[in-house]
Amino acid sequence: MNRATARRSNEHHEHHEQGEPSGQDERGEQCEQGAGSVTVLATVFLTLALLGATAALGTAATAAARASGAADLAALAAADAARGLVLADPCVLAAQTAARHGATITECAAASDGTVRVRTRYESALPWSSEGMARAGPPAPTVPR
Repeated sequence: MNRATARRSNEHHEHHEQGEPSGQDERGEQCEQGAGSVTVLATVFLTLALLGATAALGTAATAAARASGAADLAALAAADAARGLVLADPCVLAAQTAARHGATITECAAASDGTVRVRTRYESALPWSSEGMARAGPPAPTVPR
């Protein structure tokens, strides 16, 4: 060890012995003690926030798909009733079909041409509900070629 290094080392030890806080290392540079803990905590918090957002988006997508599926099935059932294939009121049948799939009917309109338009609402764990809309009717006439 040369004299300059030995002198810096002795000065460093004297500061510690005198009770002076040492925020610097032997070369006089600032120490970053505790920065790793803050970085780890920030990383954990950010990861948890991203996981929560991903779970909320997944729940919203699932609820939207269920609302849409319930609307499709309810509209198809109501269209069959409107065409006379099933003996029931089209909107009553639509409400029953939607209820079997966990949704409620918010709008049902049967037209004179046999088409039915249905809106459904699906409640999920999120603070808002998802809505679906579908329209169904008789098949298009086929013309032989």
